[in-house]
Amino acid sequence: MIEVLSTTALATVQDFGRFGSLGYGVGTSGAMDHLALALGNLMLGNPEGAAAIEIPMFTFEVRFVQDCAFAVSGAACDASLDGQPLPPYWVAQAREGQVLSLGYPTSGSRAYLCLAGGVDVPAVLGSRSTQLRGEFGGLHGRALQQGDRIAARRPGVSTLPSDFGVVSPSHALPLQCDGVPAMRVLPAAEYDCFLDESRAAFWAGEWKITTQSNRYGYRLEGAPILPKAPMEIRSHGIVPGVIQVPHGGQPIIQMRDAQPSGGYPKFGTVIEADLWRLGQAPIGSKVRFVECSYAEAVAALEDNQRYLAQVRRLVDLHRLASH
Repeated sequence: MIEVLSTTALATVQDFGRFGSLGYGVGTSGAMDHLALALGNLMLGNPEGAAAIEIPMFTFEVRFVQDCAFAVSGAACDASLDGQPLPPYWVAQAREGQVLSLGYPTSGSRAYLCLAGGVDVPAVLGSRSTQLRGEFGGLHGRALQQGDRIAARRPGVSTLPSDFGVVSPSHALPLQCDGVPAMRVLPAAEYDCFLDESRAAFWAGEWKITTQSNRYGYRLEGAPILPKAPMEIRSHGIVPGVIQVPHGGQPIIQMRDAQPSGGYPKFGTVIEADLWRLGQAPIGSKVRFVECSYAEAVAALEDNQRYLAQVRRLVDLHRLASH
């Protein structure tokens, strides 16, 4: 069990998300960076999608109320245990009374605190993820607050190895355009309804993630994307990653807490394999987009899975070496 000593806004419990309820108007929620969540859990011997604490704003500090193994993944956030620095993507054993501190990130924007066995909160509609709009899931359906106590499902001194780390996704799976972080995008239903020059500008230009961005959606700022003719579209189903274009021409990318329907024209979709990159892009930073095919999107998912398989093998080697 841990006790929250210090937190800023919007630290929440998240797992891979809530699936099967979009038809009832319930969005998926879930971690903004699935790869970071999976890696933290793998290092602990947890299921990849076990619930953890997603921390989007810093500083963040917890005290271990009892012995518990933990891992910190995601943003490189100047982590320390009782003042002893911890490298990024690292698993360690905490003793009762020790304090874990997460400082301001030097890269990335969201850190994940994974606990042995996963965070122990009730599952709602098949997921432990916090749904802030609906005020359910996670810890009482809200962001964490000072004084909150959160249990681990497998507390105590771990019999599994600790004090090791893994290569971060940004190093193992780099993707940039002219030094700017990039994400691959599949053209969507209304893509051909936009001006040729607007389509070309979308791929060629840099896009700033504005301060009006959050877990619901990322609002971008750049050259306006203009239609060939005015479009009026009935509301339709949308999923995380969909890029919609409002009348002003500045696109919005739907993120993990997105509502399940919308009526703006769909320009494209950030592929599932690259949503973690977007989830780690800081507010105010710039990103680029790369057009890809369906086959390339599937291949990118396979690349992610190969990377996770390599991490599983590394974790298995540490276990063998510890016996």
